[in-house]
Amino acid sequence: MCYHIFAFIAGFVLDLLIGDPHFIPHPVRLIGSLISFLDKRLNCDAGYNISEKKLNLTKYKRGMLLAFTVIFATFAMSVIILVAAYSINLYAGVIAEAVMTWQILATKCLRVESMRVYDALRTDGVDAGRRAVSMIVGRDTSVLDESGVTRAAVETIAENTSDGVIAPMLYTAIGGPVLGFVYKAVNTMDSMLGYKNDKYMYFGRFAARLDDVVNFIPARISAYLMIAAAFIGGRQFDGKNAYRIFKRDRFNHASPNSAQTESVCAGALRVQLAGDAVYFGKLVKKKYIGDGLREIEYEDIKRANRLMYITAFLCELLSVAVMSLGLILL
Repeated sequence: MCYHIFAFIAGFVLDLLIGDPHFIPHPVRLIGSLISFLDKRLNCDAGYNISEKKLNLTKYKRGMLLAFTVIFATFAMSVIILVAAYSINLYAGVIAEAVMTWQILATKCLRVESMRVYDALRTDGVDAGRRAVSMIVGRDTSVLDESGVTRAAVETIAENTSDGVIAPMLYTAIGGPVLGFVYKAVNTMDSMLGYKNDKYMYFGRFAARLDDVVNFIPARISAYLMIAAAFIGGRQFDGKNAYRIFKRDRFNHASPNSAQTESVCAGALRVQLAGDAVYFGKLVKKKYIGDGLREIEYEDIKRANRLMYITAFLCELLSVAVMSLGLILL
């Protein structure tokens, strides 16, 4: 058990130091390729001479088949890699486990990608900021002003603090890299298939609902850890307001989980997030999160990243403490 804790810590350190270099093949890209392959072959209407209701049910069942196939493949491959590594010797197993943990987490990657938006806004203006933020959000960025670009980046940091950092960290702490990668597979399916448009409304529904389920508890743990981070993070954060906005606005989102950390971040920074956005040319009405006690500015991207890092460290400490306690008791 102690070497699993060591691998868990080492993986987090590697993530902080290295992040996700583009020249290193990433397992999540392989998962994405599998999802794309199955999507092309299963998500089609050709050959069906049935009612719309039966067609939608067929699409839903095919989406379920895709989800279970991806989860099984991810689980099996993760187990094979770990068993093969540990069959060589203990050191190879620990190294493999640490590397897999590193690739599961996205702490530095989230900071690097969002800071590109900050750098673009600060040095090259709003047009460059729109191009940079379009790489990390799904909305139409061509209509965004500087505040809109900044808001989109801050929302991405806040939401992905849970999806990309805390949730995978918690699942890895519970079930090692195997469960961590299964979570990443579910999250990737939601990112690729969980759209409410004609193509994915039914085919991607199971993946989207499954993502809601697996993120339900981690999102709430993430929110409370972020509140704690706001209290200890210094004068740039308002811990009391973070808790107040969380209690009030944590359900101001179509997803049951996304507004959990977004509301904390909005309160901690004393800004207003969310609101209407354009997706695939269509205006989507959204509730606001936060009070907007001051105007959002691009420096808030740096502040949101600092809040995310403190939250990640708190979760790592909590996870290691629980794992160590389990080692002592067992």
